[in-house]
Amino acid sequence: MNEEEAKQILKKDLNFSENNIKNLEIFRIMLIEYNAKYNLISKSTENSIWSRHILDSAQLLKYFNVSSGGILADLGSGAGFPGLVLAIFIKNPQFHVKLIEKSPVKREFLNNVVAKLNIDVEILVNVYEAKINADIIVARAFKKLDQIINISREKMKKPHKIIILKGKNAQFEINNVSLPSNYSYKLENSITSVDSKIIIIEAR
Repeated sequence: MNEEEAKQILKKDLNFSENNIKNLEIFRIMLIEYNAKYNLISKSTENSIWSRHILDSAQLLKYFNVSSGGILADLGSGAGFPGLVLAIFIKNPQFHVKLIEKSPVKREFLNNVVAKLNIDVEILVNVYEAKINADIIVARAFKKLDQIINISREKMKKPHKIIILKGKNAQFEINNVSLPSNYSYKLENSITSVDSKIIIIEAR
């Protein structure tokens, strides 16, 4: 999938505006500049940021409603995937996004992008110490599924949804996790890779 194809999916299927696309391009340029000095993403994916990182993150919008109020927490936000991409799209002032990232270098990058694009997000340091009682948890290349479930059980005090981008071993991984009785899951296909899956867990 090339850059233009990814942009068309963002606009036609996920309702990204031209201004959203413009802000994502600013984000992409800043990422390339930082990546020259710091290893924020793999150098091999720099030419496919629109599909490999941006669209891959943006597809999560299909699985929750941004028109209602709520809190979304991105565990291990890294270079901003998926949380910052989602925050660029979400314009509802009643919907709050928290980016949680322990690396000072990556937090500096996130802060710079947020300031440049004037995005209202909260950037936190430690997933185990931060107040993240969210309605939605998202994660991409974070910890193993059982660790995310433990964070969910320990930190969340209300019903919530967990949306995790995973590779081809998603089914195997969830088969080897002991889900609490009030947790249910389903798998969805990724639109960016035939081998990738999205795990959606409902905690009630």
